[in-house]
Amino acid sequence: MLSCGSVWMYTVRMCTISKTPVMQLGSNLDGDRLVSDKINRQVLLASRPEGVPQAAHFRIVETPIPVPGPGQVLVRNEWLSVEPAMRGWVNAAANYSEPVAVGAVMRSFAAGHVVASNHADWAVGTPVTGLFGWQDYAVVEVSTIQRRVTETDLPLSTALGVMGINGVTAHFGLLEIGAPRAGQTVVVSTAAGAVGSAVGQIAKLKGCRTVAIAGGEVKRRLCLERFGYDVAVDYKAAGFAAALAEACRGGVDVYFDNTAGPISDAVIAHLNVGARVVVCGTASIANWSPWPEGPRVERHLLVKRARMQGFVIFDHPEHAEPARADLARWLRAGELQYVEEVLDGIEHAPDAIAGLYRGENLGKRLIRLY
Repeated sequence: MLSCGSVWMYTVRMCTISKTPVMQLGSNLDGDRLVSDKINRQVLLASRPEGVPQAAHFRIVETPIPVPGPGQVLVRNEWLSVEPAMRGWVNAAANYSEPVAVGAVMRSFAAGHVVASNHADWAVGTPVTGLFGWQDYAVVEVSTIQRRVTETDLPLSTALGVMGINGVTAHFGLLEIGAPRAGQTVVVSTAAGAVGSAVGQIAKLKGCRTVAIAGGEVKRRLCLERFGYDVAVDYKAAGFAAALAEACRGGVDVYFDNTAGPISDAVIAHLNVGARVVVCGTASIANWSPWPEGPRVERHLLVKRARMQGFVIFDHPEHAEPARADLARWLRAGELQYVEEVLDGIEHAPDAIAGLYRGENLGKRLIRLY
């Protein structure tokens, strides 16, 4: 079912979906047999970073496995997510969510199974996702469970990537804000990443011409050969500006911006009349204090009658279900490809966010616990 290969010191899984169902994982822990000598490993925020959090800002502790109270469930996490947005979650200045408290378990999306339940609607063995944190086990109120994973023919890991926040973000940002039309040119920065790779493929499914911007030859080739971009340029290469100009010689109708900074400055110069700029992330900016200065975009937006709009996917929960319906259909039909970069073991978590900003990952970065 999965075509997988090893790269460097971690596993990169380049995956397509077959019609064969995957076997459900069983539970080794239930409500009647909570084993007190088992350990719950947790990654705590040890100190407040400025800019990108490094490994030294976290520490791993061992605690007893928690016991669910009335109406609660115990989830055994199997997959932990690593997101670029986690940088903002730990910095002192709140953005769209309150910062993780120093000494608290690092906030993160996770996927696993219910292994003990005090709620009639959530049976042991149910696959679930939610903000369960970087830890082996989490006791949660059922109201905090993001969703019951129903796509049991797809690997559970996809619930954190192409079928999770990344895929839904790509679907909403491109289709609702970017509003591409067949024949238009869509440019995507960090095009080999978990969000960018989905954006490019969805744009192709909608009949668009797609241009990828990625860092390094490996990622550039991945955009062409795996994700089907029409053109891919390497922003780290000499002559990037000229290569981008050639790729965008007919102008840019939709720019899906995951980076901000010099990459976006270069793209915005090529906007067509009526273009849409979708601001999804600002990964190229290491620190917003002091506020960075750069070229002004207002003249481009005015002359081209273009629109620039940012969004946070958490503001649009109503979009998740229809987005996942499309994503699952495309996956099953073989029309949507994804890449998972798997770090084996919770000990890789402290440096995982910094690694994203060093550009190490290929596709969706995940931590596998079991």
